[in-house]
Amino acid sequence: MKILFIILGTVFLAFVAVQIYAMSSQKNIETYPYTIKKKYDQFEVRTYEATLFTSVKLPTKTYKESSSKGFSILAGYIFGGNDKNEKIAMTSPVSMTLDDSMTMMFMVPRNLKKESLPKPNQSQIEFKEVPEKTVAAITFGGWANDEKIEEYKNKLIENLDAEGISYTNKFYFLGYNAPFETINRKNEVIVELSND
Repeated sequence: MKILFIILGTVFLAFVAVQIYAMSSQKNIETYPYTIKKKYDQFEVRTYEATLFTSVKLPTKTYKESSSKGFSILAGYIFGGNDKNEKIAMTSPVSMTLDDSMTMMFMVPRNLKKESLPKPNQSQIEFKEVPEKTVAAITFGGWANDEKIEEYKNKLIENLDAEGISYTNKFYFLGYNAPFETINRKNEVIVELSND
């Protein structure tokens, strides 16, 4: 019985250590820069700066099918799967379009330029320059799945309709945490707003 308690105690301490490491490493990760234009009860309006992304288009339309495959391809590139075997810093959040086919995107660190980036080993990886855009964003915690993403997409739509704010059909899911993080998980659904 004593050995069991020792094993459980060791596992618990290891779990706590991993979570503390994950939270401290999050503070050093570069994030997609934006300014808040207006806060509402359930959502906020933001303007994101023009930013360069690495992206991969996936032939599936569900988060469950796309997330691990897309993450694996893009993470392979930034962890050295390129013609220079060069590692590129991880950024946050991971972005996914919510279309019939999903595109997953990692932000390129701002100190790197498109012309100087190493060539990906995987041919399906592309570089995408996303212009400045104004969006509405709704936040939720825990682990993301297709049902939760759809639920918060619908909540965002309801809130925007109630406020009379016009929006496009360009919805995205943003995930902020590494898979091994279990505490303070943060996810968002955003939508680009109409210019009119």
